[in-house]
Amino acid sequence: MRTFALTRRLAAAAAGLLVLGVVPGTPAATAAPAVPQVDRLNRGVVSVHTAEGNRVGWRLLAGDPAGVAFAVYRDGTRVTQTPAGGPTGFLDAGAPAGARYTVRAVVGGVEQPSTFAAEESLTLDSVQGTTASTRDVPIQPPPGGTTPSGESYTYSANDASAGDLDGDGQYEIVLKWDPSNAKDNSQSGYTGNVYVDAYRLDGTRLWRIDLGRNIRAGAHYTQFQVFDYDGDGRAEVAMKTADGTRSGTGQVIGNAGADYRNSSGYVLSGPEFLTMFDGRTGAALSTVNYDPPRGTVSSWGDSYGNRVDRFLAGTAYLDGTRPSLIMSRGYYTRTVIAAWDFRNGVLTKRWTFDSNSAGSQYAGQGNHQLSIADVDGDGRDEIVFGAMAIDDTGSPLWNTRNGHGDAMHVGDLIPGRPGLEEFKVDEDKSKPAAWMADAKTGQIIWQNASCGCDNGRGVSDDIYAGSPGAESWSSAVSGLFNTSGQNIGRKPSSANFVIYWDGDAQRELLDGTHIDKYGTAGDTRLLTASGVHANNGTKNTPSLQADLFGDWREEVIWPTTDNRALRIYSTTDPTSISHVSLMQDRQYREAVAWQNTAYNQPPHPSFALAR
Repeated sequence: MRTFALTRRLAAAAAGLLVLGVVPGTPAATAAPAVPQVDRLNRGVVSVHTAEGNRVGWRLLAGDPAGVAFAVYRDGTRVTQTPAGGPTGFLDAGAPAGARYTVRAVVGGVEQPSTFAAEESLTLDSVQGTTASTRDVPIQPPPGGTTPSGESYTYSANDASAGDLDGDGQYEIVLKWDPSNAKDNSQSGYTGNVYVDAYRLDGTRLWRIDLGRNIRAGAHYTQFQVFDYDGDGRAEVAMKTADGTRSGTGQVIGNAGADYRNSSGYVLSGPEFLTMFDGRTGAALSTVNYDPPRGTVSSWGDSYGNRVDRFLAGTAYLDGTRPSLIMSRGYYTRTVIAAWDFRNGVLTKRWTFDSNSAGSQYAGQGNHQLSIADVDGDGRDEIVFGAMAIDDTGSPLWNTRNGHGDAMHVGDLIPGRPGLEEFKVDEDKSKPAAWMADAKTGQIIWQNASCGCDNGRGVSDDIYAGSPGAESWSSAVSGLFNTSGQNIGRKPSSANFVIYWDGDAQRELLDGTHIDKYGTAGDTRLLTASGVHANNGTKNTPSLQADLFGDWREEVIWPTTDNRALRIYSTTDPTSISHVSLMQDRQYREAVAWQNTAYNQPPHPSFALAR
């Protein structure tokens, strides 16, 4: 049995559940709470019928005291009580298919009432020949269309995110639909409109937002954030909008008839907005001018519209207690990052960082993604923006000046040293191919020599129990590197996502539509998903990876090949590890929010599971 103690942050979050006392549907407080806000979750009970019986799993929550036990009920009848401090899973041997379960905490021998009125289990389907289960969430593709140049297009389900949109303690799914003619910024041509939907896990569609003709489709244009920004117990949805965007309730933002597309399909004129939408209804709650405006297109690095429309997004606790929205523009040359608060129904700007005023050394340092973490240990989050970091105040924190790259990872990658680390690969042929740095100072801990190439992929996480801490590897460098930068052997078969799947403290390899276990002699296939597709071309990423329900391990979502459902895969492997839901670790929850940003990267928690 292995039980992991709460970190100080999770302990504070647990206290926050009591101090906040947030009730779904109540107005947001006007003052920041004394402790950090966390997602207010139910037990997330799931059951899977197998030949042995029903495997039941549920969440350990940040507010649960040490030594908590759990009473498990099947169809209203108590069937067992787990041992104190035991794992949050149970095999109900011989139980019938279709049984419904509820789980209640037992503290000091006293059964605790449920926080939420209805916490009946979700039923998952077992996958024959695997230790996996699935749940299909029906989705509704938008109708296709035809561009002004006569090109027809259809829609595929693309990136997704998760948030409790209605305050019932269970996550809903927010999904982006991409047209078949979506473009990279470097490519000319018209695109179809981008749509964003919200679905309950039973397939009920809550709303659909049509971003309109003045938002171009592609990985770099629409980054959407799903988070409870005002502390009312329900998540909002934020994204860049424009004239003609139509909300989930039919509201039109700006001028419905405006069309700013030029003959090459780019949108390089007209107003740009940032909108916060209601997560329950899709209604536009607050719309402001996007910061920064595009200004002169060529000032961002080219004149045809590539670098000017490189956007990133994230969510950060800049005051240490409540989330703020982070939106940015540019990372090849000029870089601007703006922080916004959503309080009492209004978006207000907290600060803006601009490389034009901060100094030319901060231009060109961004990645195709960002990460959010409390890198300096002051309780407030920083923005790790590729080769540099911006403090919670909007001031520069550090800068390696190693420039742009396509992949990076931030976490407790070297548990033997204090604080967090960043692993990053570089695109500049004159820079190190990959490097590990102290996330507080930017000081390089170790690095790989320049490969004289664009090193396009790289991963760092604990995938091998034979070496403590994270292992790091990248596309252009041979071998697998330990926390000291020493080559310890065979490189994994993929350099994409990593996932907690099989029950131990190491992560597994997630690439395309399969999951593998790393081994020194070769990787072992654990799962090949059936009837689904990966997203984003050669990036080969899922719609979403997150700890959505059940115990602390992660689920992965792929769209079905016909784009009529989102198929959620979950493991049924037993585990002896008991751990608080990853979604109540602030850094991990923020990472799930920014996961859909540009070149998707996997989420990392603030802690090392194996120490």
